[in-house]
Amino acid sequence: MSKKVKVKIHKKQKCDRIYDYVSCASELARSVENRGDKVLFSYFTFDHRLCDITYAEFGSMIKSAAAGLTSLGYAGKRIAIMGETSPEWVCMYLAILSIGGVAIPMDRELAPSEIEKFLDWVEADGITYAPSLENTMNKLRETTSRLSIYIPFAGDTKKYSVISFSKLCEIGLPSVEAGFDYPDLSGRENELAEFLFTSGTTGSSKCVMLSQKNIFSVAMAACETVDFKPTDTIVSVLPMHHTYELMCTIAAIAYGMHICINDSLSHVIKNFKLFKPTGLVLVPLFVYTMHKKIWAEAKKKGKENVLKLGIIASGTMKAAKIDIRRKVFAEVLDAFGGRLEKVICGGAALDPLMIEAFENFGISVYEGYGITECSPLAAVTPYYARKYGSVGLAVPCCEIRIDPENGSENERGYYGGEIQVKGDNVMLGYYDNDEANAEAFTEDGWFRTGDVGYLDDDGYLFITGRQKSVIVLENGKNVFPEEIEEYLSHIEQIAECVVVGRGEDGGKIELTAIVFPDMTKFPEGTDEATVRRSLEHSIGAMNKKLPSFKRVLRIEIRSSEFEKTSARKIKRHLVK
Repeated sequence: MSKKVKVKIHKKQKCDRIYDYVSCASELARSVENRGDKVLFSYFTFDHRLCDITYAEFGSMIKSAAAGLTSLGYAGKRIAIMGETSPEWVCMYLAILSIGGVAIPMDRELAPSEIEKFLDWVEADGITYAPSLENTMNKLRETTSRLSIYIPFAGDTKKYSVISFSKLCEIGLPSVEAGFDYPDLSGRENELAEFLFTSGTTGSSKCVMLSQKNIFSVAMAACETVDFKPTDTIVSVLPMHHTYELMCTIAAIAYGMHICINDSLSHVIKNFKLFKPTGLVLVPLFVYTMHKKIWAEAKKKGKENVLKLGIIASGTMKAAKIDIRRKVFAEVLDAFGGRLEKVICGGAALDPLMIEAFENFGISVYEGYGITECSPLAAVTPYYARKYGSVGLAVPCCEIRIDPENGSENERGYYGGEIQVKGDNVMLGYYDNDEANAEAFTEDGWFRTGDVGYLDDDGYLFITGRQKSVIVLENGKNVFPEEIEEYLSHIEQIAECVVVGRGEDGGKIELTAIVFPDMTKFPEGTDEATVRRSLEHSIGAMNKKLPSFKRVLRIEIRSSEFEKTSARKIKRHLVK
């Protein structure tokens, strides 16, 4: 038996958790109204003006939108939401849920044909969207009769089926003035409330069904376990259709925090300086980028050695219980607004060295773990007791175990295997997919994450691999290789292929096609360089039809077939 690897616990004083406990959207909406004139969102309007909206104003907005939908007969209906993050996006999400409807957050980068396919699949009744998607919606209206209402976040009503967001709220106002209140949904907390699509357009796509209990149990678990408070300011950077960002936004509202909305990835650093956040919710890509910027700026100014000496000096002082980091590294912190204290990082694996690197500057990084099917949180690093490299303990609304039947001792001396979850955070199931549902759960009711890891003696979860084939990029995007392989299968020069993610030293992960070429498509004696050029040309043409994050950036050519099962399926786990 291997000796167990022990990981140091970095301790910090516990503090009181201050937030409004809510169990559904209508309770959150009422909580928002009660917070009065405190600023909730600072954001750029669709015509690029910087504005604030208070909690009371946002609460009134939710109620008017909910009343408007009810007046038009859309209470309990299925409505999609698309577009950049905005108060209108969050408002429509909460309004739909608060009247017993089903919200369908969707990636704004989807092509019209994909949008139509997904909306038909879940039998959507309507869609609400940002002005940037007006052309996409015009195309959608031409090809589908599925949707009976279109609600743009801005602009005027132009057609019978189009009712602008402002008009919707106007329609709801008489009901609000007459005493409109949210319907009593008690006893319905386990009913369908949200559809989430896990991938693209092929058979590998799945549609996750979440209930309000799923959604809000996770948000409250985050409030209970993460070191935020009502006085904090965060900047929303990730897309709101991303379950991780949406969950964190709900938690931030329950805390009563100030949420600033980033308007463009190209403006992130500028907006950090503008909004001066005390905390951030990020994926590893941003953490790596911030770290590179710190050292690039130091090199540019000839201060690399000064920075290194500062780390040594402040570390020595900290060991003596004197913390001078925020003074020593004031210039570093100024690049992010000067007040940044903590970062929550999830959506993909983070190099533990990054946690230590930011701690040196006085910024604490806390990792979490989850999956869309878990709404999406299952574990998070306790702010008061971190273990670098661990994603923390199971959050209060669930339990985590390692597959008791198919695990084995790993090289770190612990019992490792598939990570399985049970609790209020676990989805209702996959929509219209009995086969996937049967595979997703064990006989005793635990959700099979498909990820591999172990629990140490203190109950901390460590991720050691991914059993599933899904490739998780640094920006949190999930790419199913089977989907890309289906596109590649249409290229005649390819006999077989497997798509993997390649990355080195914590750098950017690139989709890589490992290809066994069909040499019958080439003249006899064709050399590898010519084959490669042909493949690059065809794959380049394919890439133009795909979203940027699904494009194949590398090609590796193999000279023999892949090893297969008796059913002629490629043994993917053997592909290196």
